[in-house]
Amino acid sequence: MNTEFFTALDLLEKERGIPAAYMIEKIEAALVSAYKKEYGNNTNVRILIDPNKKDVRVYQQKTVVETVENPEIEISLADAKCIAKKYVLGSVVETEVKPKNFRRLSAAAAKSVIIQGIREGERIAMQEAYETKHEEIITATVSKIDRETGNVVLVTDTSRAVLLKGEQIPGESFAVGEKIKVFVMEVNKESRGPVVTLSRAHAGLVRRMFELEIPEIAEGIVLVKGVAREAGSRTKISVYSRDPDVEPVGACIGNRGVRIAGILDELRGEKVDIILYSEKPEEYIAAALSPAEVLSVTVTGERTCRVQVAPDQLSLAIGKEGQNARLAARLTGFKIDIKADGAE
Repeated sequence: MNTEFFTALDLLEKERGIPAAYMIEKIEAALVSAYKKEYGNNTNVRILIDPNKKDVRVYQQKTVVETVENPEIEISLADAKCIAKKYVLGSVVETEVKPKNFRRLSAAAAKSVIIQGIREGERIAMQEAYETKHEEIITATVSKIDRETGNVVLVTDTSRAVLLKGEQIPGESFAVGEKIKVFVMEVNKESRGPVVTLSRAHAGLVRRMFELEIPEIAEGIVLVKGVAREAGSRTKISVYSRDPDVEPVGACIGNRGVRIAGILDELRGEKVDIILYSEKPEEYIAAALSPAEVLSVTVTGERTCRVQVAPDQLSLAIGKEGQNARLAARLTGFKIDIKADGAE
């Protein structure tokens, strides 16, 4: 093995994140296998690759015994003592050997292991990279759009991944080269590499965007208490402030809506209702039914309630196809029965 080989290992570590020590261990094992295939499986051998000296050495190993039955792997105590007096029965004597054609063997074995090691190392690096991003947002570039399935191939910092049609925001379209934000839902280990499920429709995307974009949330002053989402249409997110001097809804919206504007752009104009969280169910449910004005909330059971609204607010409270009431129920965890004031 020459200087170029060790240089290649350094480059693998720097450019692909594959530790040189990991590769050396794999190559040493491959060289042992190659040696035994060439010179017989009865031999015991140890390969030592020294990256500092840029050198490879081969040591034949023999066990010290009283009576030698297999001279390929055994040595008598008397012969071992001739090498060094320290040896006793059961010791392993190592003798450096320089087998013929080993340079050819080592080059072929090293090449094979390097190719395999690159694949394995990249798989491990990808796995670790995605695992650290689980339930996080990553930025990816659109590489290809499958017109038949609607799936989008994305290029991330570590690999390629697919954004399935069902995990896209309904109605959104993409252009090759466009950068988009995606939520890493799941990371499953597979022999060929990690299988990653990405999403733009998951409620976690909105939660993480608020946590990343709103300074008070990033600092832990304002907390996101819940998110209910119907992607492409509407999201309700509830927030709470630990600091009485910080108004959480205003902090999320920003002056003239400047803070939430970037989030809305990324969500393709999806409506977002920011709700003030309250420990009191009645207050929380009333806020969750925004933009409707609620007259009263009565908790009727463990997770059930009755809501009274003015007749002209009923359709607004329920929402188109029941969406407003449905999201409010998911956000608060209550089954909500909405009635117009005066109705039976």
